[in-house]
Amino acid sequence: MRQAVTATLSVWGERRFGYSTLKDSSESLLDERKLRPGLKEDSVIEEKERAENEQEHLEAVLGLPSSPVEDTESTEPSDSALESCQDRKKSGGLVSGSKNAESAGRKGSLGALPVQRCSSLGTTAPQWVPDSQAPACMKCGSKFSFTKRRHHCRACGKVFCVVCCDLRFKLTHLGGKEGRVCVTCHSTLNNRTLRKDQKKVWFADNLLPQSESRSANSSPVHRSVSHTQRTELAQAEVTDIRAGDEVRGLNGNSTKPTPPKDLPPILTSTGVKGDYTLEEKRTESSLLEELERGLAEPLVFVLNANLLAVVKIVSYVNRRCWCVMSKGMHAVGQPEVVILLQCLPEEKRFPTDIFNHFIQIYWDAQTAGKLLNHLSHSLVSRGFLGNNEHAGFLYVRPTFQSLEGLPLPVPPFLFGLLMLRAEAPWAKAFPLRLMLRLGAEYRFYPCPLFSVRFREPLFGPVNNSIMRLLVDFRFYRYTLPTVPGLVVDLEARSTCIRIPKTRHPELLKALNKSNERVLALGACFNEQADSHLICVQTADGQYQTQAISIHSQPRRVTGSCFFVFSGALKPSSGYLAKSSIVEDGLMVQVTMETMGELRRSLRDMRDFTVTCGKLHPAERQEYVHIQWQDEEPRFNKGIISPIDGKSMESLTNIKTHQRLEYKANGKLIRWTEVFYLLKDQHPNGLNNHTSHNRLSERLARAFCLALCQSLCLLKEDGMTKLALRVILDGQKMEFLAGGNGQRLPAPYQDCLNQSLMSVVQSNSQYQGLAACQLELIFYILEDTS
Repeated sequence: MRQAVTATLSVWGERRFGYSTLKDSSESLLDERKLRPGLKEDSVIEEKERAENEQEHLEAVLGLPSSPVEDTESTEPSDSALESCQDRKKSGGLVSGSKNAESAGRKGSLGALPVQRCSSLGTTAPQWVPDSQAPACMKCGSKFSFTKRRHHCRACGKVFCVVCCDLRFKLTHLGGKEGRVCVTCHSTLNNRTLRKDQKKVWFADNLLPQSESRSANSSPVHRSVSHTQRTELAQAEVTDIRAGDEVRGLNGNSTKPTPPKDLPPILTSTGVKGDYTLEEKRTESSLLEELERGLAEPLVFVLNANLLAVVKIVSYVNRRCWCVMSKGMHAVGQPEVVILLQCLPEEKRFPTDIFNHFIQIYWDAQTAGKLLNHLSHSLVSRGFLGNNEHAGFLYVRPTFQSLEGLPLPVPPFLFGLLMLRAEAPWAKAFPLRLMLRLGAEYRFYPCPLFSVRFREPLFGPVNNSIMRLLVDFRFYRYTLPTVPGLVVDLEARSTCIRIPKTRHPELLKALNKSNERVLALGACFNEQADSHLICVQTADGQYQTQAISIHSQPRRVTGSCFFVFSGALKPSSGYLAKSSIVEDGLMVQVTMETMGELRRSLRDMRDFTVTCGKLHPAERQEYVHIQWQDEEPRFNKGIISPIDGKSMESLTNIKTHQRLEYKANGKLIRWTEVFYLLKDQHPNGLNNHTSHNRLSERLARAFCLALCQSLCLLKEDGMTKLALRVILDGQKMEFLAGGNGQRLPAPYQDCLNQSLMSVVQSNSQYQGLAACQLELIFYILEDTS
């Protein structure tokens, strides 16, 4: 009887959401993953899934508002879903058929469950089907067992097996985060997004600036508050400042960008400094002629009111390449992106897919806080740049590569390297291996900065690599932990693992999560080395170790991508320890006694040495040293203060994704990050970290409120990036604000001093803080809400 009810609900789900088979869900399910239910990691996945479920249930019980929605129009059901709902309403039942069958379905163990309405799919939290009432998958009917686990769909609440519920989709009731959904709901939500009517607008992401959006649509738009702002509103003591009626402390845009059909408008100068105009009706052929003539100035495309794409055809390392770089990512906390794409023979079209991807990256940072960094990646849909095998970009920071002749944005910026779908698992699990393999393929150290379309993949299926033991290539639930700044130096009969002392907390986290018999950590790219180990997969699927080095330099120090300490060596083996090169990493076999001593030294932040060789050596022994360094590799290279041009290199900074944003008169001012100007003022090691956070938030709020009515004037003067430097030392308080390398005029500074001093003086808890120096970064943008 229960199986009959399950089959009835499965048919109802298919008719309700417009699906019939698993094939209709997504091609990526079959192309990118080979699902094999019954592996041991399912139990780990289920445990983590339960923790996520408890968090979502807690938010639903407390009635917390959602984060900014992914799409303001996504609550509208698709055409097929609406017709299905209307048919059921006319027939008076969920499934067409006899009344007896309908009543039998309702009286079953699942018949009393509330129906998830089509219009609310993905926007409201569904009521979950209890595990006890779901003995089998509600899609394929497979019975659940110890190895075949249950998985709840976050959209409809029903229970499925891993094959029928292994996709993800951004859901409104999860605050715009991705949640596990079944193949049925995934296709319905995708169709709903694709069938939206696009508005006729100016810019590539279909967003108008504030002045024009008001005339185009006078009805108010409701916008949700992010999770961070919910926390601010819940804590009454966070601020004593109240915004006026003309100032709104709201979130970013909640309108999802849509891909442009034609080329975006072009921004051109009128000849007057700071004055520009838009050209919308230029033909693609005429623009290409300008680029091929080698004009000094690149073309500037307007993707939205705050984001530009700068395009130029350059000659880089004897290759003719498109150079496409973004301008405006900094305002959402994102580094600027540069794409060098090798031109195809007789290419007559702009690579507009890159424009669409820039819009998506901007949108992800603005709404979900997804920020790019070194060795991160972004994925694209099939057919990107004319090839279904193009999977996205791997982002790298330039090190030894030549940048001569390239138009570059203001730091920080990253180069995007085009990757293929067969290489995507390595970009997700172990990106350093993919970066170095690209360098070996094109003979650039450590990797090229340009991308080549329609090339062959550098990696095939993940077969017998050692990484299969360290990384979950199936669901990516766990991967090889990496400590920032940790590098491995390989020299003749000596290996040194160098760890920055400031990264001791990150190392302890990795140490606590590791198995007591195995300690494996990923290393960072070693800029001090002149060569690096790489891993090459042969045609028969085997992995070989090779090395690449800086051109025309001798190889003295070689970097490694990871290291593994294994406690599998038996005392009776006759060896103190064994070391060997495995793929592009270092493997050290030690006894369990040595493993215990190693773990204690890492916890206590002490240097440690492992002697490798026989107990009674007949030849020279090798040594593996673990050393703690006072300094870590440089970061924030090239970043300077907007106030006076002071270098911010190697200063710790924290991104503040949408924690503060105020609007007035068609402009908005956004706080994006804070720099700690004192070297020993590392936020991870402060006992009063919470007090510093609250202080910086209140100062940022006071700064925004004081300048809100002057945003138009400041933006006209070109001061779109502002900074506030705060120096607190006992009774000494000093505030300095500026932009474009100069201080703000005296009237602005006087107004700021009064507001900022009142924030510090009104809270005695800040007067007892140790000396601190902060620099807060703000951006003035067009309000496109």
